[in-house]
Amino acid sequence: MRLTVLGATGGTGRQLVRQALDAGHHVTAVVRDPARLTVTPGPSAALEVVTADVTDAEALRPAVAGRDAVLSALGAGNNEQARTHRVASRGTRAALAAMEAGGVRRLVVVSAAPVGPTPEGDSLSGRLVYAVLRRALGALYEDLAEMEKAIRDSSAEWTVMRPPRLLDKPLTGRYERALGGAVPRRHAIARADLAHAMLAALNDPTTVGQVVGVAS
Repeated sequence: MRLTVLGATGGTGRQLVRQALDAGHHVTAVVRDPARLTVTPGPSAALEVVTADVTDAEALRPAVAGRDAVLSALGAGNNEQARTHRVASRGTRAALAAMEAGGVRRLVVVSAAPVGPTPEGDSLSGRLVYAVLRRALGALYEDLAEMEKAIRDSSAEWTVMRPPRLLDKPLTGRYERALGGAVPRRHAIARADLAHAMLAALNDPTTVGQVVGVAS
């Protein structure tokens, strides 16, 4: 497949690029600073690096046109960045406009478990974690909620992945999914496993038009 990855220099974005290349996909990585893309492709890997402002739909159009899908790991690094830049919502709106102009339909994005309701059957400690996170990172989750609304209002064939806390651990391929919301009693996942789940969703019709919780 020909894939465009937004947020390619972040922890999840780098995993998406690396795993997609390993799987034989052609990857267009959209970045602000190419020096931050620390993925070293093999000699036969098909990697194209495009420097562009992800909030500018016109700048994104060449990076999206002709691709089979867009994967987005856009998001602010902290609450203040989310309040100031709103990169997830602004970047996703730009991506949706570029996709529509280029006739690209499939979109898989990263959101976060606390954007939705606490899952039924979660533990008391889990409910407390959700409450604390929503209070501490309110602007970040507001940006992601705004992003999700823009996606739901679009004509894209979308999947929104809602992981809990992200860890820098190796790929295991062992995780749980929940259609419609977060996975109960699971409060972390490796970024590598999140990327694996996003790539797997591309060819899974059950995830189209769905929020998908994913956790280890």
